[in-house]
Amino acid sequence: MTLTRQANTPGWWSKYGDIMADWFEAYLGLEAAASVIRTFELQFVHGLFQTEDYARAVTMLGHTRAPADEIERRVSLRLKRQDLLAGPEPPQVWSVIDEGALRRPVGGAAVMRAQLDHLVEVARLRHVTIQVVPFSRGGHAAAGGSFTVLRFSEPEMPDVVYIEQLTSALYLDKHEDVDDYMEVMNHLSTEALTPASSARFVAEIIRDT
Repeated sequence: MTLTRQANTPGWWSKYGDIMADWFEAYLGLEAAASVIRTFELQFVHGLFQTEDYARAVTMLGHTRAPADEIERRVSLRLKRQDLLAGPEPPQVWSVIDEGALRRPVGGAAVMRAQLDHLVEVARLRHVTIQVVPFSRGGHAAAGGSFTVLRFSEPEMPDVVYIEQLTSALYLDKHEDVDDYMEVMNHLSTEALTPASSARFVAEIIRDT
């Protein structure tokens, strides 16, 4: 019901409609409305935490034939999303990141070092929690891929699990599906380093980069 009411009010992302898939536009609406965002990232740092150079490198990986001006607009879109974190009532963002996403030098060593520095800074925000699952923990329940769970303050709105694929995305809101993913998320949070230990772990990776 809430999303239906909001559908008649274009979001800030409407000006990017020519380069944005419908399935991702739907996600931006949900992300903007969420009160809690929980994510697990296997390959890349989450879009809400990316630096401009890192975002550009990730964008170029997925759009190898796109012209330079389109790449820059896509990067601008990704960075604009981050205004959410600086808003008057930002959502609580809890991100669990696999060590592999922090070790993979996307964009090169200098870009990755700056990205890790930024991640440490973002983790200091009161409404952001970042945990790392180190390789030493072995396998984990979310080895199949990244996902996001969105929770809303409106009691009539169910939680939504968002799973991005190469050319589409899945939106799951059935209780049994959401419960399964929340169970995995809770296991990941238990297996991961604490936020404080995660910050020290990222600092160690920076020294090694």
